[in-house]
Order: sequence, then C-alpha cells, then structure tokens
Amino acid sequence: MEHDIVIIGGGPAGLAAAIAAKEVGADDVLILEREKELGGILNQCIHNGFGLHTFKEELTGPEYAARYIEKVRELKIPCLLSTTVVDLQREGDGVTVTSVSRQDGLLQTRAKAVILAMGCRERPRGALNIPGTRPAGIFSAGTAQRLVNLDGYMPGRRVVILGSGDIGLIMARRMTLEGAKVLCVAELQPYSGGLKRNIVQCLDDYGIPLKLSHTVVDIRGKERVSGVTIAKVGQGLKPIPGTEEEFECDTLLLSVGLLPENELSRAVGVELAPVTGGPIVNESLETNIPGVFACGNVLHVHDLVDYVSQEAAQAGRNAAGYVLGRRASGGEGIPLVPAGAVRYTVPCTVDPARMDSEAVVRFRVGRNMRRAVVTLKAGDKEFLRKKRPVMAPGEMEQLIIKRDWFTGSEESLTLEAREEE
Repeated sequence: MEHDIVIIGGGPAGLAAAIAAKEVGADDVLILEREKELGGILNQCIHNGFGLHTFKEELTGPEYAARYIEKVRELKIPCLLSTTVVDLQREGDGVTVTSVSRQDGLLQTRAKAVILAMGCRERPRGALNIPGTRPAGIFSAGTAQRLVNLDGYMPGRRVVILGSGDIGLIMARRMTLEGAKVLCVAELQPYSGGLKRNIVQCLDDYGIPLKLSHTVVDIRGKERVSGVTIAKVGQGLKPIPGTEEEFECDTLLLSVGLLPENELSRAVGVELAPVTGGPIVNESLETNIPGVFACGNVLHVHDLVDYVSQEAAQAGRNAAGYVLGRRASGGEGIPLVPAGAVRYTVPCTVDPARMDSEAVVRFRVGRNMRRAVVTLKAGDKEFLRKKRPVMAPGEMEQLIIKRDWFTGSEESLTLEAREEE
C-alpha cells in the first residue's frame, strides 16, 4: 500500500495536519490512529476552555475535536482506527510505516512523507523515586480523568495531588465537583507548571491549597493508600527535615510532567532535543530525516490545543509542499540558540530561503519573570525586542520572525529572555 502522506496519530495534531495537507493539494493522505475513535486526549477533556483562538468561542474537548473530525470526513480523508504503528524505516526516498491491527493484521505502508503526531504520555510513579509502599490508589491525573469522565468511576474520596500541571489542576476541580475532598496540591518547583487561569479557576475558587516547593516523601498503605507525607524542599530540591506534614487520604494523583511519545521517532533515526524530548526541527517542522515532519505534543508539550492545531496545520502544509515538489528539503539552516531564561525553541534552525514570508517561533522560559524583555539577535544586530510584564514556565510563548529581516550573512540567532535591570 502506498500513500503520499501518512499521519501517525488521530488526535488534534494529526487531524489538523491532515486537513491542511489536503486543502493545499495533497490528495493522498492517510491517518493511522491506535484508538477506536479519532480525537485523542480531547475525548476525555469534558471541561470547557478549548477553541478560544481557533473558533473564537469556548468549547469542550469533545466539541473541539468534533469540528475537526467533521472536516476530515467532509474532505474524505481515510483513517485506519485501532491501528498501532510499530515501526518506521527510511528506505530510499520514502518511509515504510509498519502497523498492526485486529482487522488487517500486519500492514506495511509506503509513504513519501510522514507526519509524527503521536502526542505525549504522563510520567509514572516509577520515574519519581518516591519511597514507601506500593498500594492501590495511585493514579496519574490523566488516568483519573479518563476514569471519571469516560468510565464513570471515582478513583477515591480523599485526594492528594502531586504536581501542578494543567491536568492535575483540572482534576482537583473535577474531583471536588464529584464530591471528593482534595486535601492539597503539592508542587516540587517554586512555581506552578500550569496556566494561571487554571490555578485561579480550579484551586483558588474551591479553596484548595497549593503548596509550592513541596513533594511527597512517603506513601503509606497496605492494600490501599491510607496516607502520604509531604515535606518542603530546599536547595537541590532535597526535602528539609522537620517540615513533614501527614495527610490521611485514599488516593494520590500524579501530575508530574508529560513525555513526548518518540519511540517511533528514534526508530527511524530522528534526532531528539535534550530539553523537550521531542524532535529537532527546522522552520518547516521537518526533522533531520527528509520527508519526516513533527507537530503537536510529540514535538514539545503545549499548553493550549489551539496552538497544537496551528502548528500541525503548518506541518501539514509543509509536508504537502514536500511531496508536491514545491518545498525544498533538508540543508543547513541558521541555528536558533536559547539564552537567558529561554529553555528551548521550536524550530531549532531557520533557513530564510525555505521560509514563507514569516514563521512562528515557540519557546518556554525556565522561571517566573516580571518586567521581562525578549530579544532576537544575530551577533550585534537586533531583529526584535518585546517587553512582557509577566512570563512563566507554564505558559508557552511565541513570536513571529520575517524572511525579509535576513541578509544571508547570519551565522546564528540568539533568542534571549531576561528581566529588566
């Protein structure tokens, strides 16, 4: 079986990429999705707040996904559901995608271009090295969300949440609305990892305490969690003796970070960025493997699904341009170097010759900042300067760069965020 573009993942990124590719002339597009329905993680996100940028109205996760699914069906883009991709191999001028499903068995698909849109997964307890027993009642926040919203099952009644990522904050509110008592949210860092609006709407509005610079240092319980101990952390994020607090609870939810799903990316030889764990891409969202593009949470973890859709649409258009011969592939670009409080940038390189008239650069900072200044420079030449009253690690930032800024003599670009002196 052969297709021009194969998209791995039928969540918000995969759907937006498929639609964009089809709309600019790529007629032969296939979506592979491991779940039994399209929509990805949005299907279990029944709270509102989605779509403000894309549709100028507040939607729930399923409503947001439904608009893209309807468009995919209108465009007659084929989708193989309950189909898991198990391997990618670069062969000649294309990629062989190996997948498996109950209905088709082992299936090999030859693609001129592949778009990686596999999303991300939650970091489990095993990655945290929390001491204590291993009873029932410990869930990732996303698993708890699925249990409550899709399966109608309450994980517990007295809850402690470790980590203040957006899913954890939203589940603090959701569990409270379902009648549970959320005792506290503990966060290892001195700042929250979630959006400010979620802290206000999900914790402050319900009187749920947020304990920054705290972590769980012990879990108790034989068959079921009976309690946890949290403690304040100091230098080196090590627990401070004498600051322990004990909470009697039957449930511990973990919201301790998301990891891009890049096992397939590694298999095909995609180079990964150490900070994000996602592929290193150029301004076209193309990886170091020609014809392999990446977008959405598999590339870097986003805070808003609207930005996922925008980024994925860009990847879809660029992949279509690649297979239709409209866009050059590969080649060395100008490195985009993070500096100051900037932790990473997407893309990592920029080639003005391949750019459209402008391109979006997305990035995050590594600490809370007030009266911040963001600059983009090539040596002593300053292309852009923006002032931001507040910047936070939980909020993804973006800026626009323009092709006509460049002269062709730039050896590197530096994106820096610092506080005004």
